[in-house]
Amino acid sequence: MITIRNFETKDVAITWDLKFNTIRCINIRDHTVDQTKVWAPDDQDMNLWQKRVSEMNPFIAELNGKVVGFADLQNDGYIDHFFCHSEYQGLGVGRALMEHILAIGNLKGISRFYSEVSITARSFYEHLGFKVVNEQQVKIKDQQLTNFLMEKVS
Repeated sequence: MITIRNFETKDVAITWDLKFNTIRCINIRDHTVDQTKVWAPDDQDMNLWQKRVSEMNPFIAELNGKVVGFADLQNDGYIDHFFCHSEYQGLGVGRALMEHILAIGNLKGISRFYSEVSITARSFYEHLGFKVVNEQQVKIKDQQLTNFLMEKVS
């Protein structure tokens, strides 16, 4: 059974590893090696990641005590990060995280949920009722990546 809990400081390294491996093993299907290397760099400054992940305060998905995903919800409905472990794709982790986010958002009175979604995640978001607002080009260092601004209005 997938359980969702709040982020704790002990989750800093595991969330980076999960993000890194998901981008490098799953998102590589839709991006070049160079694009995935700037998106998930080998030399990530863990102090910067600790600051970023602590500020976004994500929810952590666990399966049998193992961290298998994380996602956040900001006060304005923005979902900044949404990652499922590369070895646990298609097992309901993403659905459990999104259902949790939507439930928390509804309790907070959020009526518009939105995110900048990768090519790889687009169909997942569409399956859960999100619509593409527009396609975007994002520059990370010397690479251009395509993503989609998507939203769900309740």
